[in-house]
Amino acid sequence: MPRFELTAKQVEQLRLMAGPAMHVGADGGSRSGKTFGFVRGVVMRALKAAGSSHAVLRFRHSHLLASVVAQTLPEVMSSCFPGADYRINKSEWYVDLGQMSKIWLGGLDEKQRVEKILGQEHATIFLNECSQIPYSSRQVAVTRLAQKVQQDFNGKREQLSLKMYYDLNSPTKSHWCYKLFHAKVDPDTGKALANPNRVAVVRMNPLDNSANLPKEYLDELASLPPRLRMRFYEGEYADQLEYALFDEVTVEKWRATDDELPDMVRIAVGVDPSGADDIDNAGNDEIGIVVGGLGSDGNAYLLEDISIKAGPKTWGKVATDAYDRWEADIVLGEDNFGGAMVKHVIQTARTDTPYRSVKASRGKVRRAEPFSPLYDEGRVRHRGRFTKLESELCAFTTYGYTGDGSPNRADAWVWVLADLFPQMVKPRHEPRQPAPSNPYSHALRGPHGWMA
Repeated sequence: MPRFELTAKQVEQLRLMAGPAMHVGADGGSRSGKTFGFVRGVVMRALKAAGSSHAVLRFRHSHLLASVVAQTLPEVMSSCFPGADYRINKSEWYVDLGQMSKIWLGGLDEKQRVEKILGQEHATIFLNECSQIPYSSRQVAVTRLAQKVQQDFNGKREQLSLKMYYDLNSPTKSHWCYKLFHAKVDPDTGKALANPNRVAVVRMNPLDNSANLPKEYLDELASLPPRLRMRFYEGEYADQLEYALFDEVTVEKWRATDDELPDMVRIAVGVDPSGADDIDNAGNDEIGIVVGGLGSDGNAYLLEDISIKAGPKTWGKVATDAYDRWEADIVLGEDNFGGAMVKHVIQTARTDTPYRSVKASRGKVRRAEPFSPLYDEGRVRHRGRFTKLESELCAFTTYGYTGDGSPNRADAWVWVLADLFPQMVKPRHEPRQPAPSNPYSHALRGPHGWMA
């Protein structure tokens, strides 16, 4: 096995963890080694202090299992502590490191498990992916950072200092981590911290971890749209987009990448046309073609974005192939562009395709607005990563669309959402109902966790 070495930024992170600060943060871009460094630090503290208790928490338990438990922890143990014997208890979800030391693993979305974890005192608490965690949850966790335990240090026994670790991909400057670690103010009151030396932070970006990452991955991050590039590649906090309807933090918070999909009770393919053709289309926008479904849990899932810049013969086949592939119920198409053109294209590509025209009587932003609160409540989830579509969504504000070109991908998705949640788009003179009228409405109250 090759000799393990920390990156220069992980060495800086380690120095902060060993320093006087009680609260240590690591923010910046994606795959920069932040989580690895903190998990390594938690394990090291657990091994040094017999009988110690530690906690690693994330907003969603399933995401913690898929990332920290399945990937980061085994990598840390094999590369940094190859001789250490450890066992993962999968009924109680803790890491047993021997000597009565445990690292508890939990998601804030699971009431019973997190109540058990936070019913104990811990010497270390690590909040993973803090962009998804409410400040109120952090405040509750702080109250459990209270275990008094001895560690072995240079052949002597001494008190193990209490530490709380935080990592995240930098979201906007309105986030509580920016206020706490960079502005050095209380996120609740806005007042300057009484003890600013108790907090410390290191910025860690993908290029800092380039020795451990494929060049293709770094190239992909570098080519992201500006706002996403700023967050995931450059690791910068963005200014809050005023009156934004959607934001990347909320999308990430409820992303279903690692979750098993529920049964779909309805699936729709949305088409938002443009003037593109198979040739001479450099100046045209893409044809938005998006697939989404309503799950048996009452949540909507974005399943596929197959938008394309091509002529009618090509995009008609793309849309109808998606209809077949997903065994969808309907294809929806905006009829404002070319009247019945979309219907003709779809049913030429596949004559028996169920199709419904949708008419854009209001602007794109007004059509998208009813679905903003559904995103906040976790009732709309993306099954995977859809960079271009998400960039368009996050450019919707109450005063207009702020992105480049036309948001055809996002618009096609809005047509799908309107089909899955028809009660959210009643005519303006009719009051909107807060919950859908369907057999799964009991599941639509918003699956916030106990601490959310």
